[in-house]
Amino acid sequence: MVQSQQKLDRELVRVQDLTPEMADKVIWLRARVHTSRAKGKQCFLVLRQQQFNVQALVAVGDRASKQMVKFAANINKESIVDVEATLRKVEQKIESCTQQEVELHVEKIFVISQAEARLPLQLEDASRPEGEGDEDGRATVNQDTRLDNRVIDLRTTTSQAIFRLQAGVCMLFRETLTKKDFVEIQTPKIISGPKCKYNVYLPNLYWQPWVKHETFCLPVFFRAEDSNTHRHLTEFVGLDIEMAFNYHYHEVIDSITDTMVQIFKGLFQTEIQTVSKQYPSEPFKFLEPTLRLEYTEGVAMLRQAGVEMGDEDDLSTPNEKLLGRLVKEKYDTDFYVLDKYPLSVRPFYTMPDPSNPKYSNSYDMFMRGEEILSGAQRVHDPQLLTERAIHHEIDLEKIKAYIDSFRFGAPPHGGGGIGLERVCMLYLGLHNIRQTSMFPRDPKRLTP
Repeated sequence: MVQSQQKLDRELVRVQDLTPEMADKVIWLRARVHTSRAKGKQCFLVLRQQQFNVQALVAVGDRASKQMVKFAANINKESIVDVEATLRKVEQKIESCTQQEVELHVEKIFVISQAEARLPLQLEDASRPEGEGDEDGRATVNQDTRLDNRVIDLRTTTSQAIFRLQAGVCMLFRETLTKKDFVEIQTPKIISGPKCKYNVYLPNLYWQPWVKHETFCLPVFFRAEDSNTHRHLTEFVGLDIEMAFNYHYHEVIDSITDTMVQIFKGLFQTEIQTVSKQYPSEPFKFLEPTLRLEYTEGVAMLRQAGVEMGDEDDLSTPNEKLLGRLVKEKYDTDFYVLDKYPLSVRPFYTMPDPSNPKYSNSYDMFMRGEEILSGAQRVHDPQLLTERAIHHEIDLEKIKAYIDSFRFGAPPHGGGGIGLERVCMLYLGLHNIRQTSMFPRDPKRLTP
């Protein structure tokens, strides 16, 4: 047990850095025991760090006794070990490991943290490609078992790749907007608001003191809604953008879509390929510039496909997915903007369309036929904002501070909120948002 008894002048090498160029060097390494297999006077181990692994050989000889081979063979899977070993080139590639051209010849091995002998799930089962277990009768792991034992499920190479990719989305979001001279801010998440069907977290209220008027934040949202679907969580991470514009709110749409395109173009291909091995999907397609359709055009496409809906009806989830398929067939893109939503289905702070009072300066963005962002030009005039709130039967006293903030001059502005977990799920073509939430929270799950 490491209790910080001593400070050792010893470098621990990363598995991913083990290459033929390091051959014949004696190194120290810390990793998990992924698998072990005893064969006569030898024991083969596969040692794993995150998504990288390497084969290690413990063999009876000058450096290892029979007892040491037996000791190594009996180390429980998922235990953490320190090994001293000589790195050797191999004549034939080791196909089952990421480090295929080298192996470790172990001279010393210490158990740093021992895992229990009986694991609640096997990583081999949790890593099996979708549908493969059903075909040949091998064990698979269902979603509830994965989530109940998430600390182990997160060790699979697929999970490692998913959350590295999610980190990449956040990094690219920040980098792209910072280059555009946006400022990252931290807004309060607990505020006064009316009890209405709309989410009252209004980040645009809090960027007004900034002279630049171009801000973003990555807030955590909490929603007490009973949504037991494949794409809803009660706690999720947002990628929020709010900005002033000069003449037209399409400036905001262009800025957001360009940010999303930069994210799509910058994501790590290695991680994408790793996920697709277990969960195959069609490569994600997008256009430059991003396709923008008006709501009436989307309704017309749905009607041509046999859907009956009114001009001002909101899109149902099935119709969203159908429209996504129709857009993909016609324009060959998985990412598009639907603009000019009916005013009746949008929040009170949405700017009405000046040309048609039935519609609004609002938009949603979609990936693979599912919404990932809802946004709009915000009403920045206090009188119009008051009128819209009254129309929605909202108690003005409860949003007084919000309305008052516009009485001292506010620029025309707009923005939108993106769901991080949903973006990752849809980009990778996964089937459930819980796969892209490290420890998902929904109406039925608070642990682990």
